Amino acid sequence: MENIMPAYHTPVLLEESMEALQVKPDGTYVDATMGGAGHTRRILEMLGPEGKLIAFDKDEDAVKNAPCDDRLTVVRNNFRFMENFLEYWNIKADGILADLGVSSHQFDTADRGFSFRFDAELDMRMNRLGGKTARDILNSYGYDELKAILENYGEVEKSGKIADMICKYREKQPINTTDDLRDAILNALPANAEHKFLAKIYQALRIEVNGEIAALEDFMRASAKCLKKGGRLVVITYHSIEDRIVKNFIKSGNADGQLDKDIFGRSDHDLKAVNKKPILPSEDEIRANTRSRSAKLRTAEKI
Repeated sequence: MENIMPAYHTPVLLEESMEALQVKPDGTYVDATMGGAGHTRRILEMLGPEGKLIAFDKDEDAVKNAPCDDRLTVVRNNFRFMENFLEYWNIKADGILADLGVSSHQFDTADRGFSFRFDAELDMRMNRLGGKTARDILNSYGYDELKAILENYGEVEKSGKIADMICKYREKQPINTTDDLRDAILNALPANAEHKFLAKIYQALRIEVNGEIAALEDFMRASAKCLKKGGRLVVITYHSIEDRIVKNFIKSGNADGQLDKDIFGRSDHDLKAVNKKPILPSEDEIRANTRSRSAKLRTAEKI
């Protein structure tokens, strides 16, 4: 019997992403971010007996959502290593999907430390088998490092002031929990936009903890190599930092958005955008799932 956890996560832009992926019944596909397996299950529904799906996720909770299906191979690892696995198996994909959002389960599970709604240990690791936590960062990073991640990964206003407040607070006591962090920066929280402000700080910490920017760049760099000619890359982003990276890689093959050419003006970049503008969730979807409101879907094809 399948291990189904229906409350884990509601897949965002589900039908739009399937339409963009153009699933063929006998094709080989990659779900680079399995999460609650909503997109995974939909791809399997569209595949025939000869179809294959490879799903990646480094979160042990997410792996439990994997459907029991002979056509599915689950890899508990970061999607940044997709190329290594596909090359080892001598596989080229007809389509690759990545939904870069944090799952509802991760936000709603207090001891994961992803949400400021609970007083919990500041962990934020997608993979809890190792690596630094948000707590480690808040108590060990210097002022300049803290300011940089708040500014670059969270676009936090007055990032220098927030970094300074964190450094001064931890001189008296460590910052271990959600309440500790709130207390440390309490005087800087805007009265009419406290949640929005905290969300930016938590986003910055989560990105740093999980190395999300470097992982996304590695994934995007590998995607064209892993696709067959005519194959589709579909990526759903949730903030401007991710979206800019995805847009630039589709445009030029690198994070800067500048197309590299040889002395003859030739480029080996072999992705082209399918849509000029990203696809956004409908008003109905946003009403049904408020966490979809910032989602953007971009599609590229290998030429």
